[in-house]
Amino acid sequence: MRHDLLGSIAGGILVLEGAGIAVLAVAQAGAIVGGDTAALETAIALLVLTAVGAAIVIAFGVGTIRNRSWGRSGGIVTQLLILAIAIGAATGVYAHPLLGLQLAIPAIITLVLLFSAVRRAGRAGDGSP
Repeated sequence: MRHDLLGSIAGGILVLEGAGIAVLAVAQAGAIVGGDTAALETAIALLVLTAVGAAIVIAFGVGTIRNRSWGRSGGIVTQLLILAIAIGAATGVYAHPLLGLQLAIPAIITLVLLFSAVRRAGRAGDGSP
């Protein structure tokens, strides 16, 4: 197994994205504790889903750093979902184009790095499970 610098950078960005999602989960927990929720059950469900999402994105990052194909695949799907959110943030009635751009730029960079890592793994014949 050869070390792939671009894959490691992409994996590091995925770990940072997962950490950002974890920070969002902490903020949600603070809102629940502070009583700033309309429906407690819904808020708790959203908190659990956010925490699970953070763990999954961090796992994709670690998998990408370890040159695993499932990490790269999951990372690509994650970036495409982030791009969909960025487009939604930049358009519509309550549009925030700058926010959409702030979400889209790192997602595009990470997507390019992940595609590059996939191509390198394919050329090297490293189908790492």
